[in-house]
Amino acid sequence: MKQIQPVNIWSNGQQNEANAFGLSVINDNLSSSATFFYQLFNVTIVDEIENATSLSQGNLTIESQEYIDWNATPDINEAAYVWATEQLNLVLVA
Repeated sequence: MKQIQPVNIWSNGQQNEANAFGLSVINDNLSSSATFFYQLFNVTIVDEIENATSLSQGNLTIESQEYIDWNATPDINEAAYVWATEQLNLVLVA
């Protein structure tokens, strides 16, 4: 899970703030495409205990030349987060 600049999300009939982003590969054909499962979370810390509430989720697929470029990067995990947040117009916090 990575920290993102907070964004407002309509979830369960109310406005919530997402401040974290989770990403997992759910399918990779190892040649031309990969599908990721993502979640947007509201993370709070109370008495040193981190609580994460999922606000939104979905799938993203990287294909063709984007897949080839991503798969060739030295740190494909970080590159996946960068690619996915760009697709969703989110900003990772360093």
